[in-house]
Amino acid sequence: MKNNQLLIKMLLLLFLVSSCSSEDDNNPDTQEFVVAFENPSVSFSETDETKEIKLVFSGAAPESGIAVINYTAENADYGADFTTTPSAGTGSLTVNIVAGTNQSVFTFNKLQNPIEGTTKSVTFSLASINITNATISGNKTLAVSFTETPALGGSIAPETGGSTYPNQVYIDLSSQTQTAVKRDAWELSFYTGIENKVFLNPALKITAAVIPEFTDMNEVTSETTFDTPLELQSLNLETFEYEDVIVSNIEEYKVGVKLSYSMYGPYADAADGSATAISEVSTTDAENKVYLVHMGIGIPNEPAEPGGINTDGEDRGWYKIRILMDGDVYKLQYAELDATTFLETTIAKDTNLNSVAFSLTNGSEISVEPAKDAWDINLSGVYATETGPSYTDYAVHNTLGGTGLYQIINDGVDVPSYEDFSLDDIVEESLEFETRNVIGSNWRTGAGPGGPPSLRDDRYYILKDANDNYYKLRFTALFNESGERGYPELEYSLLQ
Repeated sequence: MKNNQLLIKMLLLLFLVSSCSSEDDNNPDTQEFVVAFENPSVSFSETDETKEIKLVFSGAAPESGIAVINYTAENADYGADFTTTPSAGTGSLTVNIVAGTNQSVFTFNKLQNPIEGTTKSVTFSLASINITNATISGNKTLAVSFTETPALGGSIAPETGGSTYPNQVYIDLSSQTQTAVKRDAWELSFYTGIENKVFLNPALKITAAVIPEFTDMNEVTSETTFDTPLELQSLNLETFEYEDVIVSNIEEYKVGVKLSYSMYGPYADAADGSATAISEVSTTDAENKVYLVHMGIGIPNEPAEPGGINTDGEDRGWYKIRILMDGDVYKLQYAELDATTFLETTIAKDTNLNSVAFSLTNGSEISVEPAKDAWDINLSGVYATETGPSYTDYAVHNTLGGTGLYQIINDGVDVPSYEDFSLDDIVEESLEFETRNVIGSNWRTGAGPGGPPSLRDDRYYILKDANDNYYKLRFTALFNESGERGYPELEYSLLQ
């Protein structure tokens, strides 16, 4: 995880304000070296055994040295309830700082859980740094709880993977965890709620459209013609207006189904969650038609030049699918478009999840989403919408799992600043529990003739998770230190 860049920026600003005007102050050898805990708190689940605790620096360490960290414990004894690596048996531990590095790490080992009804915790505090011009600032202390408690806040650098955006990342603020999944690992996802809905993977620009005359998979190939031509509306990507189109066969149909050309109406999943390309699956088999699926665009192998993106690899081809219901279980028929036979599998609804992901290319269910109450934000490098365009740096929140969120534009007059926003400032009715793309890519500007996009510093977000924890959050980075895009970072704080 990268350094807390917001902390660094604030500290650098403080340095500029407090510095004097002598020539010595412009000497790099006399610049302050700031050390802090990356996060103010860490908590353990019942099954967690170890956690890495990071010290982050304001820049590369100018020399090697040590950080001395003291601790106090509540209902916890060293050696019986916990240990650390390196050892802290004397009431403090020493962590090495290596010249040229941007962080140091020590490990907290939980040896046993607290008895029900009791709490155990350990609070660490930075005591000293034996490096020239070292300063302790920011998160000077860190609290470790032996039981799950909502994180007080911190920073998260989603592991999207760089300028090709190979990963989708699911973030849970209260547990400070993230789950990264390759965005080409799945194509379809089957809803586990009451409705029988199927979602497409927008991070691959997958699209799908019904073939209304057909219920027999084997009758559909690239050579198939329609007895009754389809009268459709195609989106003109230059004017963004719909035009009437007549489609007589599969090959003609492909042109509109493939996102890179134009879309026939809402045949890609709507980014706000209001529509799905595949109609709700009927319990009457005859009502469930064959669908033509464009498998999207793969992940490229080569990164982009600094500041740019490269998200489109090879075309992944075409499949055909048909989905039926067997009671409360989905029955999926699937094959490559020109196959003369098809495969069939069943997918049960797992109510611990929002949906169950499936890979058509691998023919298997794929573990993608964490449990429905164990994530808040999904940051996908690429996100396709039903109206044709696709976006990068795109974030949605977990509306299906009960997460609400709203955006605040800080005009400096009518609303508090991010730093000043408190629990009392929350407008409960503004929380959006249905439209999932409130964040979208609005947290950064668009790329244009003037250069790459930039971080927007005039907005932040209020989030309420499924456990009624309220957080404020904002994005603090879009690029890494080398100027490579695809390295976002955000900071957040628990409102209490």
